[in-house]
Amino acid sequence: MKRWFGIFVLIAAVSCSHRDGKHFDVIVAGGGASGVCAGIQAARSGAETLILEEGPWLGGMLTSAGVSAIDGNYRLRAGLFGEFCDSLAARYGGYEALKTGWVSDILFQPHVGAEVLDNIAAAETRLTVRKGTAVKAVEKQERGWRIITDAGCYSCKVLIDCTELGDVARMCGVNYNIGNAEGIIQDLTYVVTIRDYGPDADRTIAEPEGYDEALYVNCCLNPRNVLPFEKGQALWSPEMMLSYGRLPGGDIMLNWPIDGNDFYANIIDATPEERSEAIRQAKNKALGYLYFIQTALGFKNYGIAEGEYPTEDGLPLIPYYRESRRIEGEARFTFEAASAPYDGGNTLYRTGVAVGDYPVDHHHYAHPDWRNLHKSYSPIPSFTVPAGTMIPIGVEDLIVAEKSICTDCVVNGTTRLQPVVMELGQAAGLMAAMAAGNGCRVRELKVREIQSELLDAGARIQPYLDLMPEDPDFKALQRAGSSGAFRAEGRFENWRGESWLLSGHPERLDSVRTADNPAAFSAPSVSWPGH
Repeated sequence: MKRWFGIFVLIAAVSCSHRDGKHFDVIVAGGGASGVCAGIQAARSGAETLILEEGPWLGGMLTSAGVSAIDGNYRLRAGLFGEFCDSLAARYGGYEALKTGWVSDILFQPHVGAEVLDNIAAAETRLTVRKGTAVKAVEKQERGWRIITDAGCYSCKVLIDCTELGDVARMCGVNYNIGNAEGIIQDLTYVVTIRDYGPDADRTIAEPEGYDEALYVNCCLNPRNVLPFEKGQALWSPEMMLSYGRLPGGDIMLNWPIDGNDFYANIIDATPEERSEAIRQAKNKALGYLYFIQTALGFKNYGIAEGEYPTEDGLPLIPYYRESRRIEGEARFTFEAASAPYDGGNTLYRTGVAVGDYPVDHHHYAHPDWRNLHKSYSPIPSFTVPAGTMIPIGVEDLIVAEKSICTDCVVNGTTRLQPVVMELGQAAGLMAAMAAGNGCRVRELKVREIQSELLDAGARIQPYLDLMPEDPDFKALQRAGSSGAFRAEGRFENWRGESWLLSGHPERLDSVRTADNPAAFSAPSVSWPGH
């Protein structure tokens, strides 16, 4: 396989040599949740930017995979993530209109999410988006990269990998890890968006290939339950199960982890043929879940939502991948660093560029050995992800975002979620534009300068709830916490982490105001590891 790949790269390079496309400052491979934010921010930061997206939509897991329910960061909205949420709220008539299902405070129709992202991207004159364009190979230049696609070749000063599985990082020769010590990753899901076609309708699908009713009998409370239920999760009524992912407009997102449509397949290093087969099986598992709902539970009036996705079968464009390659980077973010950021002399929190407040949430119940894998839920305080997690060791002019940053396999269970991934994309785009504009290597950038630019772009670098971005002292408080002058108090309540810098210490704000010096904060005093 490795030999075949090398031959393909050579052929692709030769065939492209006479039809090279435009040179860009920054190229983003993958227009998913992270990639679209990377492209928008790079353009806003002054870089001529190109997004290469294999499919017809921007947004990745938010849209193309159908996971149109935001997990966490409801009180930490900022930056491009906040702009996306604000645009959704404006589209639907306010934030209360987005609280249609109990899994999330921010739900939306996938096609609406794709339209919103298209609109935000289209406003950037320095941003070019090429949909339906897959990266086939890359070539390292003395400075920058040459990108070989199925539609021509392009070159850039800085390349950002925002693909769903970190495929471009592998092409670039980055070292990476997959899963736990045994190579086991989290379950993926093929989401199904369904619609109620009325009480007299019968939208029952044909029985899917390999259908096994036993896989679904404990998805909710019903006469077919096999008890005791070993997986330690609540069995809800069918109505509660369906209302979990109810979207504005009435359609329902089926993304149900309790004997629903989760599916185990580690296809990260698989061949294209192996990936296609695994995706076909994942679709059948999801369709089997829908068939069970229609036949065993009696909801025959619920069928696949027609016209939601530009696909022949009415299903999402891609699966929901919870885990991808994890690069070996300049900084490694671990569960310990997230749960106890100040212990053991840790300084990584001082280099934060993206924040999250969701617990570590692992999906493993579709794996045969689920009993011995990481428990599904671990509460942690809100956290910030270090900038160095996106900088691969030993490879220049490359930034890696989306779900492929340098973490341990445990904390990936929270850094994988949509808000964090979007924020990482924004940080990646800003870093790429800075490096391209300054004519320097990415790893030569100064963390303090990156953080200052992110604050100016409306983003957060620390997850404090004390002040919001519109407050006059917001940036000062963010800088004070990042400098290590004060330590935040971490909590976990109501399925979300919290961090408070002023809690019990109101006098700190006066100290912050007096001592805050943006120019001094921006001084090149912090290296990638953050020491």
